Amino acid sequence: MAHEVPEFGFTCEEARHTAAYLRSPIMSLLPGDMKGKRVLDVGCGNGYWCGQFLSMGATVVGVDASEQGIAVARKAHPGGRFENILIQDDPLGVLQEQAFDVVVSTEVVEHLYDPRQWARSCFAALRPGGALICTTPYHGYLKNVALAVTGKMESHFTALWDGGHIKFWSRETLSTLLKEAGFRDIQFRGAGRAPYLWMSMVLRGTRPS
Repeated sequence: MAHEVPEFGFTCEEARHTAAYLRSPIMSLLPGDMKGKRVLDVGCGNGYWCGQFLSMGATVVGVDASEQGIAVARKAHPGGRFENILIQDDPLGVLQEQAFDVVVSTEVVEHLYDPRQWARSCFAALRPGGALICTTPYHGYLKNVALAVTGKMESHFTALWDGGHIKFWSRETLSTLLKEAGFRDIQFRGAGRAPYLWMSMVLRGTRPS
C-alpha cells in the first residue's frame, strides 16, 4: 500500500514524480550558488525540497499547515527548522527570522482561498533583491482544448476531490498575482509533458532592491 504524505494527500510515489519534473526548471531559476543562502519553503509538506536546499549548503526554514508533514520533515531533515504554521502577513515577525534570499512554494497556491495573502506574505519574507520561486499546475488554451477533445475536462476539473484544487492558474493570472504583490522580473518555465501541454509551471518573481 502506498504510504501517504501529508502534502494534500499525495502518496510518496506521486510526490517523487512531481519533484522529478519540477527539478530542472526550479534549479534553473535558483541563484547560481545556494551555499549560505537563506531559504523559506512555504507549504513544505514532508520537507523534500528543504532537504535538497540543505544539501546545497543553504539555511532552510519550512512552514506547513500539516502537523504530520512537519513531524516527518523534522525527522528526515534535522538540519532545517520546521514550523506547523500558516503563512501570515508578518512571516518574519511570526518566525522571528531575518529576511530570506529565496522563498520556494511548490504546488501550494492552487489550494488557497486567499492567494493574495500568500503572495503578500512571500514578498514580505524576502530581502530586497530576493526571489520567490513557485509552482502550480499549468492551464492554458491548448491544454484546455486537449482536455475537452479527449473527454477529460470533467475529471480534470472535478469538484469531488476532497481537499483538492480550488484555483486553476494560467501563466497570465499567476503573473498578475505576483505583480500585484510587488514582484518584478517575472520569469516562466513549463514543467512536464510537451510545450503548452505542461503538467505544471514554475514562475520566479523578484522583490525589487
